[in-house]
Amino acid sequence: MLARHQALHDPRRDPRNRLRWLPELRQWQARRLEASFDRFLRDPRRRPAAQFFLSDVYNDRDFSRRDADIAKVLPMMQKLLPGALLATVADAIELGLLTQAFDLRMSEYLHELAPRRRKLDGALYAQAYRACGLPRLREHQVELIARVGLGLGKAVRMPGIGTLLRLSRGPAKAAGLSELQGFLERGFAAFAQLGDVREFIAEIEQDERDVARRLFDGDEGMFADS
Repeated sequence: MLARHQALHDPRRDPRNRLRWLPELRQWQARRLEASFDRFLRDPRRRPAAQFFLSDVYNDRDFSRRDADIAKVLPMMQKLLPGALLATVADAIELGLLTQAFDLRMSEYLHELAPRRRKLDGALYAQAYRACGLPRLREHQVELIARVGLGLGKAVRMPGIGTLLRLSRGPAKAAGLSELQGFLERGFAAFAQLGDVREFIAEIEQDERDVARRLFDGDEGMFADS
């Protein structure tokens, strides 16, 4: 996983990381996701979990350093953290890898299709999305989003996890694991307030599957106001 991570994020090994369309694509997708999360963000109970998704799971932030650091230490963390929680971390890394692969693929297509365009809009995004295809992997991307959310929801119910995270804060910093520690602490705090995790995740899954289906079906009005 670490070797694949390095290959996908290294501009020297994959020059698509230097394409000007890449940050524009990430920012556009982040705005799209934030808009789809509007009802969650307006709900005080679900807002923290929604904000965690937007900041730590699936947004325009560059997670490459976080995920590389985490991937390096996952083997040694097996004795320190519950297996289910480590599986959630692994799912988050895989989600980051898959999202990066899709973003590079779409950025390359946009570079070839619209080399002089400066801004992305809904119609151009939809065209690139369909052209880059791979609907089964898009479905897997949604599955990973759900698995990360459900995994954090289960962690909240594990006896002693909150105490374990608090006690590990100092050692994690000393060992260079602050990114992993922060991810887990923020996720734990956000999901502790959520209540029905499965309902929340099911809504996100349904929304994202609907978006993918409509894009692949060629819905021209999908992002009419973008």
